[in-house]
Amino acid sequence: MTDQTINEGLENVIVAETRRSYIDGDAGELVIAGYPLAELAEQATFEETVFLLWNDRLPTAEELASFRADLAAYRDLSDATLDLLRAAAADDADPMDALRMGVAAATLGHETDGPEDEARLLVAQLPTIVAAYWRLRNGNEPVAPDGDLSHAANYLYMLTGEKPTDAETRGLETYLNSVVDHGLNASTFSGRAIVSTETDLVSAVTGAVGALKGPLHGGAPGPVLDMLLDINESGDAAGYVEDKLDEGERIMGFGHRVYNVRDPRAAVLSSAAESFYESGGERAFFETAKTVETTTTDLLSERRPDLSLATNVEFYTAVLLHGIGIPSELFTTTFAIARVGGWTAHCLEQLDDNRIIRPRSAYVGGENREWQPVEER
Repeated sequence: MTDQTINEGLENVIVAETRRSYIDGDAGELVIAGYPLAELAEQATFEETVFLLWNDRLPTAEELASFRADLAAYRDLSDATLDLLRAAAADDADPMDALRMGVAAATLGHETDGPEDEARLLVAQLPTIVAAYWRLRNGNEPVAPDGDLSHAANYLYMLTGEKPTDAETRGLETYLNSVVDHGLNASTFSGRAIVSTETDLVSAVTGAVGALKGPLHGGAPGPVLDMLLDINESGDAAGYVEDKLDEGERIMGFGHRVYNVRDPRAAVLSSAAESFYESGGERAFFETAKTVETTTTDLLSERRPDLSLATNVEFYTAVLLHGIGIPSELFTTTFAIARVGGWTAHCLEQLDDNRIIRPRSAYVGGENREWQPVEER
């Protein structure tokens, strides 16, 4: 009943202006609030990056100290939220399901004063929710947050109960900065659409977490790690990749909806992983990953010259997070810990000049039907 063009998946449809990030998929470029990704991700703390996304500028030293203190003040979970996570752990819930429940309960025991305050609460609480749930599911009591530690270091501390090394903290910091925002991806768009109704940010981020859980969005780094561990054990990268391609299977960690060249986040995380593994850890595992990247890229280019299937962010996410010691079951929840900075930034941006997001659909159903009473059907 319409001759209008339908852009399936909203591909190439521009629905908002943003100052948060810019993507050039053909050039392999990602800019975060005006800063090239590599320059920001490798040097900034996560707190600096979130402040930048929320305020469109980097903080002064005094502002950064105040911002860190504000976030640290919101890290503790209420007893009610902890009870909810205990119940989820007893049920062996998926970590992303536990995170969704915890985010929805984030305001229990905390008073917030408007969207900016809710944003601080959400950024602060996600690491605590993930770490507390993981420990409970593994039969351990949660580790209380340490207000003297940075956002990244505190997350690692709450997972293990041990203060992380500088290399571990810097590696995680770079990862969080690299994936904090990426245009109107599915979860970010979901959050903006929800908050455009002028509901609260907790509701919007709960919806964003649900979108991120989907395997087409945030669930691939785990399978990448499984592949790399298998190849590291066998030592036959070419044989593994050729067998998968012969069977018509996808090689995880390659190809992206937006990028036609190597994902710029892969470049940043590859460099971060190399620096981390040089400081210790399984150097042989990193070398295996580099071999797999080169071998797979060559084979895909040879077999599918019609497609551009370069390394994406998930490949070196798996390499780096594995080295740092984050369990693969928490890769997607750790992604959420980073992306909540972008989600909240977009929600605040949406509310600054809000118009409810209300796209249209093309009706393709039946026509001219006549009602029949139930006894005549």
